[in-house]
Amino acid sequence: MLNFFSKKNKVTDISWLGVDIHSHILPGIDDGSPDLATSLRFVKSLQELGFDQLIATPHIYQELYPNTKDTIVSAKDLLQQEMDKANVSLKLSAGAEYMVDQDFKMDGPLCTLDQKHLLIEMSYLSESPGISQTIFDIEIKGYQPVLAHPERYTFYFRDKSRLKRFKEKGCLFQLNLLSILGYYGKDVKQLAEALLKDKMYDLAGTDMHHDKHLSVLTDGIQSGRLYDLLGRYGFKNQEIFGSILV
Repeated sequence: MLNFFSKKNKVTDISWLGVDIHSHILPGIDDGSPDLATSLRFVKSLQELGFDQLIATPHIYQELYPNTKDTIVSAKDLLQQEMDKANVSLKLSAGAEYMVDQDFKMDGPLCTLDQKHLLIEMSYLSESPGISQTIFDIEIKGYQPVLAHPERYTFYFRDKSRLKRFKEKGCLFQLNLLSILGYYGKDVKQLAEALLKDKMYDLAGTDMHHDKHLSVLTDGIQSGRLYDLLGRYGFKNQEIFGSILV
């Protein structure tokens, strides 16, 4: 009888998060979806899992993916047209995930998540030189920085103190859902758990690039495991981004 009730009460969708603020689902402009057909399939799959809004965030990384506002808007519009043809009602908008390196600049129109929040990342191997100053500069420009997947940066595995200083400076943190499912390995999962325990995260996202990501994510959601791990945490995805006009 206990097993019957526990299965019945499992939450097997992700409507509790609702808005995915980090994904690589736009067609053919970075290391995510390679084409329009794949992008449409990803969107449909994410909608079936319970998302009602997606903010696509292709890389802007001059060395590998030198995207601009124009390339991103163009890819987003192509996907939106296909969604309209397929009667997909999910809301789609686009920002970007900026690599903070020597090429990062704020001298043109920025691809924000919602006109205010700017998603940034670093190399997984070493902290970006001057990252504290960059966070400050972003805020001076009137934006709020969002650090993507802090749990994945190997240089913070043994020392979280610098992450705490970023939080004190007003930087928001975004968790990759796959991190807590163990997809990136034990060390990443452990740091994610520690940051969750310390209430360091503000937001969560799929960071979905390809079918393997989608498969692990689907299993984690439909099994109820992801809700058990994160569903009561209180992420602010819907609070901050749920009213974006598309």
